[in-house]
Amino acid sequence: MAMTVHCDIVSAEAKIFSGLVELLVAHGKMGDLGIAFGHAPLLTQLNPGPVRVIKQGGEEEVFYVSGGLLEVQPRLVTVLADTALRAADVDEAAAQQAVEDARRALHNQSSEINYSTAAVQLAEAAAQLRTIQQLRKKLGK
Repeated sequence: MAMTVHCDIVSAEAKIFSGLVELLVAHGKMGDLGIAFGHAPLLTQLNPGPVRVIKQGGEEEVFYVSGGLLEVQPRLVTVLADTALRAADVDEAAAQQAVEDARRALHNQSSEINYSTAAVQLAEAAAQLRTIQQLRKKLGK
């Protein structure tokens, strides 16, 4: 049996996941991170995107986080996010529409928009779509 570590994925609204995991994979500011039992303590920022967990026994679950922090302690891994959802709960049509709206706003130079806000919205919507694509790949669809 593989070694495990306790993992909590928490959003501002609720605890989304709590349990033993063999591996957690997330996209940090400096690149992808794989966290397993025995990993050195760490605190890093997360980019919007998927967080994969391989639970005790090998079952995989995918989550979407809007960004946040990842803290690794000897017996606990914590993901703190403003928004965290199970990948299956992400609305693909809404995410696709948000990508299109943000791209249109960025390309429309005559509009009076906040470009940094539109760029953030584009990044978050694209991350949601990546999460959905990763879930589909996992399920073989």
